Amino acid sequence: MTNIDQIETLILDIPTIRGHVLSMATMRTQTAVLVRVKFSDGSEGIGEGTTIGGLSYGPESPEGIQSAIETYIAPALLGRNGDDVNGALQLIDKLVKGNRIAKTAVEIALWDGLGKRLGVPVSQLFGGAVHERLPVAWTLASGNSETDITEAQEMIETRRHNIFKLKIGKRSVREDVAHVARIKEAVGDSASVRVDVNTAWSLQDARWGLKGLQEAGCELVEQPVPARYRRAMAELTKSHEIAVMADEALNGPEDALEVASVRGADVFAVKIGQSGGLKRASEVIAIGQAAGLGLYGGTMLETGLSTAAALQLFSTVEDLAWGTELFGPLLLTDEILAEPIIYRDFCAEVPKGVGIGATLDQDKIDFFRRDGGRTMKAVAGE
Repeated sequence: MTNIDQIETLILDIPTIRGHVLSMATMRTQTAVLVRVKFSDGSEGIGEGTTIGGLSYGPESPEGIQSAIETYIAPALLGRNGDDVNGALQLIDKLVKGNRIAKTAVEIALWDGLGKRLGVPVSQLFGGAVHERLPVAWTLASGNSETDITEAQEMIETRRHNIFKLKIGKRSVREDVAHVARIKEAVGDSASVRVDVNTAWSLQDARWGLKGLQEAGCELVEQPVPARYRRAMAELTKSHEIAVMADEALNGPEDALEVASVRGADVFAVKIGQSGGLKRASEVIAIGQAAGLGLYGGTMLETGLSTAAALQLFSTVEDLAWGTELFGPLLLTDEILAEPIIYRDFCAEVPKGVGIGATLDQDKIDFFRRDGGRTMKAVAGE
C-alpha cells in the first residue's frame, strides 16, 4: 500500500502584469498556496489553492487556506492509503466544513500523485480526454475603454484570444454599458464580448444593465446580482435573451442543484476551487448537463499548476459551449512551471504527460515563496 507520508504547504506571492480591476478590489499581486504530498513509494503529487482578491472576494484567504490544510486536513490524511482519493475526500468533508479551496489544493495533489503512479494523465481518471485544446477567454479589466480596446485588438491580431470578458460593476450602470458598447463596436464580429459584474448590481440595476448590454451586442453577463439572490437571477434569466451565468452562486454540487431547480442561470461557470475540487466540479458539470445548461470553465486566476489540473478535467467534457477562461498564468509576471501551458490559436492546450502534466520550476518557487512554508510528516506507527 502506498501511504501518505508528508504534506508540505507554502505560499507564493507573484505580481500581476497590470492592475486587475474587480468590482470589489484591484489586484496587483496574486497569492497561491501550493501543496506537495509525498508518498511512501517515493512518488509525489502537487496541488494549488488560490482565491481572487483575498477576503474581498470570498471567505477563504491564502493564510486561512494554509492553516486549514496544516491544522485539520493534513493530520487526518497522514498515514492513509494514497491511492484512495475518494476515501480521503469523504474523510475531509466529514472533518472540515466549507474551506473548498483548501480541499481543492490537497485533492489536486492526490489526483496528481495517483496519475503519476498509474502512468496516466488525470483526465484518464475522469473517463478520458475528448479535447486536446480548449477555447480560452481573456479578461479586459483595466477599467479604461481605450486601453481595453488596444489590448483586445492586439490579442486578436496575435491569435491569442478572441473571447473577451469585461470586469464591470464599479461605476454606474449607464457608464458600464457605454464602456462595453465602445469595446464591442471596436472589435465587431471578430470577437465575443461578455461581462462579469461580480455581484455588484441590485435587481433594479440589473434589469437596466442587461437590457443595455443586450442592445450593445454583449453575449453574456456573469453573476450580475449577489449570489444569495436566486429568485432575482431566475427573473433575469427568464426575462432577457442575453445569457445569464452563475458564478459566485456555485459553491459545489448542492448549490448547482438549487440554481438549476429554479432556472437561476443559462450557464454555469464551473471553477474547480470554488466547487471544492476536481471531483465536486465534475458533479457540478453533471448537474448542468442534466439541466440542459451551458458550461464554462472558470478560473480563480490560478498559476499554471491549478490551471493544468482544470484543463485535465475540462478536457473530458464533450460540450463546453462557452469555452473557458483559464488564462491565469498569462496574468502573472512570471511562470512557475518548468514547461508552461501553451496558448495559441485562441486556445489553451491540455498539458501532456502523467498526473496533471505540470512540473514546478524550483528556482521560481524559491524566488516567489513567502516565508513560513511548513511540512507535516507521518510518524511511524500512526
